Amino acid sequence: MRFWASVILALMMALPAAAQAPGATRHVAAELVADHQGLAPGGTIHVALRQQIQKGWHTYWRNSGDSGEPTRIKWTLPAGWQVGEFTWPAPQRIPVGPLMNYGYEGEVLLPMAVTAPATARPGDKVTLHAAVSLLVCAEVCIPEDDALSITLPVTAGPAPVDSKWAGPIAHAFAAAPQPAGLTATFQPHGPSVALAITGAALKGADLAGAYFYPFDATVIDHAKPQAIEGGKQGLTLTLTSGYAFQGGKAPPTLAGVLAFGGKAYEVAATAGAPPPGASGLGPPAAKGAPGADLGLAAAALFAFLGGLILNLMPCVFPILAMKAASLAGHGGESMAARRQGLAFGAGSIATFLALAGGLIALKAAGSAVGWGFQLQSPPVVAVLALLMLAVALNLSGLFEVGTSLQGAGSGLANKSGLAGAFFTGALAVVVAAPCTAPFMGPALGWALTQTPAAALTVFLFLGLGFAAPFVLVAYAPGVLSRLPRPGPWMETFRKALAFPMYAAAAWLTWVLAQQAGPEDLAKLFTAAILVALAGWLLGLRQRRAATGGLTTVTEMIVFMLVVLSVTAVAWPENKVAELSTEPYSPARVAELRAEGRPVFVNYTAAWCVSCQVNDRVALSTHAVAQAFARHKVAYLKADWTKRDATIAAELASHGRAGVPLYLMYGTHGGEAAILPSILTPDIVVKAVEAADKS
Repeated sequence: MRFWASVILALMMALPAAAQAPGATRHVAAELVADHQGLAPGGTIHVALRQQIQKGWHTYWRNSGDSGEPTRIKWTLPAGWQVGEFTWPAPQRIPVGPLMNYGYEGEVLLPMAVTAPATARPGDKVTLHAAVSLLVCAEVCIPEDDALSITLPVTAGPAPVDSKWAGPIAHAFAAAPQPAGLTATFQPHGPSVALAITGAALKGADLAGAYFYPFDATVIDHAKPQAIEGGKQGLTLTLTSGYAFQGGKAPPTLAGVLAFGGKAYEVAATAGAPPPGASGLGPPAAKGAPGADLGLAAAALFAFLGGLILNLMPCVFPILAMKAASLAGHGGESMAARRQGLAFGAGSIATFLALAGGLIALKAAGSAVGWGFQLQSPPVVAVLALLMLAVALNLSGLFEVGTSLQGAGSGLANKSGLAGAFFTGALAVVVAAPCTAPFMGPALGWALTQTPAAALTVFLFLGLGFAAPFVLVAYAPGVLSRLPRPGPWMETFRKALAFPMYAAAAWLTWVLAQQAGPEDLAKLFTAAILVALAGWLLGLRQRRAATGGLTTVTEMIVFMLVVLSVTAVAWPENKVAELSTEPYSPARVAELRAEGRPVFVNYTAAWCVSCQVNDRVALSTHAVAQAFARHKVAYLKADWTKRDATIAAELASHGRAGVPLYLMYGTHGGEAAILPSILTPDIVVKAVEAADKS
């Protein structure tokens, strides 16, 4: 008896006086809850649709992203009663394969305002009915409908607060995106759009990880990363344009939610120039702002000091360690060392100036870029990662470039040695770019709000500071005289220096993974294997050269061909195949099967995330298209975007409540084979081949 009493008591406590029991769907428990136990005539309270979402599943925000559908509610109300729209909490990003969706997991409350008419009579109890339509997705997407209701007493005065739900509903309102008087503009630039936002809520805030959720699903490519550039008063986001910007057109506004650090603010941007302070490269700083009165001399000094300290940054150390091996290699030969030092310095300074020129030019063209902008490009990051890998393999002895390390003392003065030093200086600057040393920030912030001549001067001193330690060591006889003489130890030293280069390649690979996701990461791994293969082949040919192997010219041709193949594999075009489809109907399936043709039926919907992923990564590939053509497969598409009773019945007959569902009917009859919910080209091709035999 105690057990059943506990159960009954728990059920009673779970039911507020004003709310009906939850409507239990398969993966979401939905109910209506209120923050007051009734309301007075003409009064307003808040009612929320509460969703308890099963672990591993999710529902959607007002803009669902690349696929999905938002939750909808339709009220049936007594005369004079009114219910407002949902107040949507800020969503979370839900990546699925190549798609990006916005939605909720766990528990979410969607509050609404409920207003009683002034003519409502105290003492009455009014029941409000709501039809809720939601989409819940994991590997499959299931549309769910619930008929919910809530009964509210009409009170003579203010109704008492509901102690259970007033707090959670208030929290839902507090966590929802708030108006903050932000100033926002946007500027289209080819395939991207710069969204600049300033305001008191952003000034001095930690904007790392800021993300813009648009209200309109067509304005941006949701799956692409959003580059962030912070400013004194706000930030600028570089977004990849969506359909709304195609054909040279642009929407009148770009509205949505800016989320960062657990906060969210409403944004409504209009077309126009970025407001002051939206980025580190904006108009001159206001009087009294940090760095505004720095001046050219102070900025140049700060840049020189920042360049000196930049040599100590972890991202630069692998390059300098590699170059230290060449200094040790000449064993105190001062003339060769000086030439090496000057060539390294020239490469460093030239690259700093080139980066500054490119940054100034891009900013003048309206792009939202900042220091380290070259590492915002995934192809550039991938190329640098492969270059670091190639250098590491060379240091490990897999192949040779130029003279060996043991003979470096005699070859430092020749052209290839100086070119190598120049290249090392340039490479060190490129890799150093994402690091910002002390003193650099104010100097660069000041420089990039000035004229191009002043900006280039500051970057020149940054390069001088960066190159100074290496050049001074090369000109210091005391230091050079203490360097050990060349010998067998250098081969071990050289191979040890390969590991910082491997670490640099791994770090750049991690950067690429953050920028481009798993698909491009897989391409980079493939390219890395080919680079290693190219290095091994080159080393093999070099070792055979003395016994009649290939000539040096032929070696280089082979190497260049492999590098070209690496480029083709690393960044192939996203080629898709268009499959001919026809609408699904049970009668058409029967007709095609009577003809002895294999039939593939795709039960799908536009709002189904797994369906869209499968379509992109499996069904739209050339391998599947060729298999369908080779085996004369009839492809039927059962589109459930709009509810269809026939499709729903077919799904139920196969034990499914939602899409996707993939059926492969064989040539010679029999039951259909059910394919997995997550497809690969290989799964589909094997199913087609099996169906043609069955």
